[in-house]
Amino acid sequence: MVALHRMTPFKADACLMLVAAIWGMGFVAQRLGMDHVTPMQFTAARFGLGAMALALFALGLRLIRGRSESDRSGADLRTIIIGGTLAGLTLFFAAGFQQFGIAETTAGNAGFITGLYVVIVPALGVLIGRFPDKAAVAGALIALAGLYFLSIKSGFAMGRGDILVLISAVFWALHVLIIGQLAPRVPALTLNVVQFSVTAALALVVVLLREKVELTAVVSATPAILYSGILAVAVAFGLQTVAQKVASPTRTAVFLSMEALFAAAAGALLLSEAFTLRQSLGGALMLTGILVTILLSDGRGSTRDPVER
Repeated sequence: MVALHRMTPFKADACLMLVAAIWGMGFVAQRLGMDHVTPMQFTAARFGLGAMALALFALGLRLIRGRSESDRSGADLRTIIIGGTLAGLTLFFAAGFQQFGIAETTAGNAGFITGLYVVIVPALGVLIGRFPDKAAVAGALIALAGLYFLSIKSGFAMGRGDILVLISAVFWALHVLIIGQLAPRVPALTLNVVQFSVTAALALVVVLLREKVELTAVVSATPAILYSGILAVAVAFGLQTVAQKVASPTRTAVFLSMEALFAAAAGALLLSEAFTLRQSLGGALMLTGILVTILLSDGRGSTRDPVER
């Protein structure tokens, strides 16, 4: 992964925007995969594949360079194991609640409620003494308004599925905060292998205890699993971790909220779904939130929250 001294604020923003694009377009793959396997099976498969892909990548780097990132940071082993386990546990609950919630609510409601982590992140940050940049908070609120116009078309009512997705949004926010603490301190590759392995293992335990796996169904879901495991997990979460070496949790949440816009655009381009004037307004507001965050943030290019400098 990219070294900390090479990760500039501009590169971090670009990485986070790419992550949002991968996740947004990944909704198509996720929907197709869920036609064949259960939420826990899909979660176990994609995070297991992501962990294996990154482990092989790390092994390749070791063979080429003669040493791994962990060799240079032996003192961080305890932090990596404990932090990676906590991140993986949080990721398991975030992905699990979201998967089950999506099955019981509309796509618009799910997109909006998941995107609430754009304001949950700074709110939780304040509770633990991490006061965010005011410009990032303003950008988050503007992005939230855009998210509403983008996702909610007519009316809004909370059902069981919406509550499950809301719970997942809290765990997504917690995950952003946890990675924000760990990313500057430990090697990104090793951290991600640990957290993805924990998420996959927990999901696999649920599958083995409660579900029956059908090989033909897994084969049918393979294209979706490959996209989600390689791109949405290994690449996207890897880029998020590297970007958060310099990007604050609040700034990260603002950029990742663009996932909803990319999802709507992918639906229009790939699935011929309608993209209305209301959604265009929502997209414009989200882009405005991004610009406010970038142009008005405090400091000379630093993207960390003020309390962390």
